[in-house]
Amino acid sequence: MIRQDTIAAIATAPGSGGIGIIRMSGPEAEKILCRVFKPAGREQTRMESHKLTYGWLTDGPEVLDECMAVLMRAPRSYTREDVAEIQLHGGRYVVHRALELCLKEGARLADAGEFTRRAFMNGRIDLSRAEAVMDMISAGGEQAHKAAVRQLNGGASSFVRSFADELYGLQAGLAACIDYPEEISDEEGAGMLKQGLEKLISDLEKAVDEHASRLIYQGLQVALIGRPNVGKSSILNALLGEDRAIVTNIPGTTRDTVSGEMSINGFRIILTDTAGIRETEDPVEKIGVERSEKARREADATLLILDGTEKLNSDDRELLEHFSGKGAVVINKTDLPQAVSEETIHAVRPDVYCITVSAKDPESMKQLREYLAGYVEISDQLALTQPRHLDAVKRAVQHLKDAMITLDRYTPDVASTDLQEAQAALSEITGDSADEKLLDRIFAQFCVGK
Repeated sequence: MIRQDTIAAIATAPGSGGIGIIRMSGPEAEKILCRVFKPAGREQTRMESHKLTYGWLTDGPEVLDECMAVLMRAPRSYTREDVAEIQLHGGRYVVHRALELCLKEGARLADAGEFTRRAFMNGRIDLSRAEAVMDMISAGGEQAHKAAVRQLNGGASSFVRSFADELYGLQAGLAACIDYPEEISDEEGAGMLKQGLEKLISDLEKAVDEHASRLIYQGLQVALIGRPNVGKSSILNALLGEDRAIVTNIPGTTRDTVSGEMSINGFRIILTDTAGIRETEDPVEKIGVERSEKARREADATLLILDGTEKLNSDDRELLEHFSGKGAVVINKTDLPQAVSEETIHAVRPDVYCITVSAKDPESMKQLREYLAGYVEISDQLALTQPRHLDAVKRAVQHLKDAMITLDRYTPDVASTDLQEAQAALSEITGDSADEKLLDRIFAQFCVGK
């Protein structure tokens, strides 16, 4: 439902900054702007659309700030309504005072994401492109940004509509079977429909890459595990290029998980240095070990760090025996005389991948980064990356599979409900069949000024 009132909000980040922007949208936006903004050096006249004007923000006779203002008349605006923006000095007080002034003049404080919701409701963008706006704002790395740009340019929309067209074609064929039974038998109709469904299911399943989606939106979670004092913190610091974790010769220095981020090929890599895993009676260290185990379970990849200068002890062997293989064994301190080799490791676990490094050697750390890069090799042409979109496609696929089962058991007309459900699931991506609850959930994630 489109509300017809005028909304206002602060469009810039909270706190002080170089600039602060008040945004308004709705039928009264121009009138409110003209009441609070006075162009400099000339009498107030009807403002020209899409032209930045210099002047003053005023509350009656009181001048609040020197500013710039722009009016964008409908439909050539973000929301397809009249939109006005006031650009102020970015002080916390003056920006909030300007917002209060607009509200006093008749605007309503916007809900979270309401500007973008109005753009969607007024038909300027579909729901997938509306979500891309939020993805663009929250992108934490190059690949997340690229995915948002593809979606903003209509990548998801084009993908969905191409498959929706195929599905409409199948539904039309089904309708022909039902309407002209004398020309197309149930067996012939079911056969043709199943052939089309098999292709559609196959193509849709290829588009669902949950691993890629998780990498883009959450990054690669990497846990550094090992017994105390094997150099986990040194490797973390070397990978990050900063002293993120405390490094000493005292075993058990790291008693809690310490995380830091790096970027490889545009993907966020979240490295977690864990407390040394060993049997301990120290209650504080026990908590650290429990958190280490949790980090290991939740990681996409694990680096098991071993001290290459010391023979494997019982803690090392236990960690090796229980190592999931989802990652690599890293033999550290290769700049010193070695007591452990890859052969030593493979005698215990022949199936694990080994890397030899020294946290003090930039070249060997480069090799470790290259190894991690192998975890983030995905196509940069994925049409769908949003978890919500992938869920919708999976539900559509399930409805299509249900239709296949129905065709084996009943006459073709019974499968029409399954096809309609599949169509509705795909339409949720673009918002063609989205209900108010779904819209509320999506736009609640936005900031108020967007």
